[in-house]
Amino acid sequence: MFRAIHTAALLLPLALLLGGCSTMLEKPGDPAYAPVQPQPAAPLEHNNGAIYQAGHGMALFEDLRARQVGDILTVTLAEKTAATKSSSNSIGKDSATDIANPKILGRQGWGDLETSLSSSSTFDGSADASQSNKLDGSITVTVAEVLANGNLRVQGEKWVGINDGEEFVRLRGIVRPADIQPDNTVLSTRVADARIDYRGKGAGADANVAGWLTRFFLSPIWPF
Repeated sequence: MFRAIHTAALLLPLALLLGGCSTMLEKPGDPAYAPVQPQPAAPLEHNNGAIYQAGHGMALFEDLRARQVGDILTVTLAEKTAATKSSSNSIGKDSATDIANPKILGRQGWGDLETSLSSSSTFDGSADASQSNKLDGSITVTVAEVLANGNLRVQGEKWVGINDGEEFVRLRGIVRPADIQPDNTVLSTRVADARIDYRGKGAGADANVAGWLTRFFLSPIWPF
């Protein structure tokens, strides 16, 4: 009885830790993906004696692509990965030894001491693994920082509520202005140092996750 209580006391903190880690990031409004406000513009000097007034000009040859902190940019998700691996191994070894009837004190035939030894061992192994992933869609993010070389560090998240569950996409990375299309979109395959998370929460997502006790027995913590 005491051993059962002691074991349960050890498993409970680990279970809470495993359960907490799986839901810690599944909340909207993560500061790491929050939209960044644009920098306030410096006050303009008003010149009453001139026809042209600073800040009132029209950018006739300027497109609407993101270029400053706080600008928005739409990332088209076009992620597709596929990997396969196959290996096989076969090892065999045979050995045989014959020992003739020896001579003892110059005389042969003291007994039937003739014998033979033989051994055989074989090993066959094979392994196959395959994995494929595909993610399509889009997410609009904001420019969080303009780097010294002109590249843009972007971040953002999108949450969608569906029936009894929610799905969200989070994205962070670095975009080169030359890769931004005239319609202010960029492919996710052009985002450097990209971190893309697509997850869900709710009854449907919980049904696809193993229970905490199962995760404990499958974790490296379990020594057996």
